[in-house]
Amino acid sequence: MRIHYLQHVPFEGPAFISTIAANNNYALSGTKIFDGEKLPLSDEFDVLAVLGGPMSVHDTGLFPWITEEMRFIEHCISGRKAVVGICLGAQMIAGVLGASVTKNMYREIGWYPVTLSEEGRNARLFRGFPESFHAFHWHGETFSIPDGCRHLAASEACGNQAFCYGDRVAALQFHLESSPESVDLLIRNCGDELDGTRWVQERSRLAEESHFTHSNSLMERLVVSLACTVSG
Repeated sequence: MRIHYLQHVPFEGPAFISTIAANNNYALSGTKIFDGEKLPLSDEFDVLAVLGGPMSVHDTGLFPWITEEMRFIEHCISGRKAVVGICLGAQMIAGVLGASVTKNMYREIGWYPVTLSEEGRNARLFRGFPESFHAFHWHGETFSIPDGCRHLAASEACGNQAFCYGDRVAALQFHLESSPESVDLLIRNCGDELDGTRWVQERSRLAEESHFTHSNSLMERLVVSLACTVSG
């Protein structure tokens, strides 16, 4: 099994996805798009992980690679690759599938509960997930649910937290892959967004280690489920 990730900025890497690959003897590779690396051929991987980033899907003038990457994601989805998008990656998937990406009513940063919808509780990819769990959030935009997709989860600050397209494509606005190190990098590089508004936690609460183990275990469950959809 081969996982390939698309990385948009130096400080948002695969984090716990690297551990998942090691735990399950998956090959792991990546494209550092911010560094001008070329996208892979679709036959070079089985599961595509589209990571986060501080830019918007609408920032094509600043980041021309966004258009090319979204075409690539569309090609992977139509080619029945397994795809998971996280934060910006989820918004890219939403855009590829014809949904809108807009500013959320609130900036949401920190550890907040995510609650599964009825469809989420019944979704194959979320099998074994609790009905409600804490996840790490760092976003100011949101997506609408594309036609033909199932709305899987919500938080109090953001109604659309996850959706799936069939059993091979999952889009998560929240971060289950986050590690203490990756959160620290976000704070160092995007700390100016910690503005004290309603759904932005204090800096000291972002690295609460009690949340990481459970969050990471859910990420591993999801990635393994996605891998199973393309392994037979």
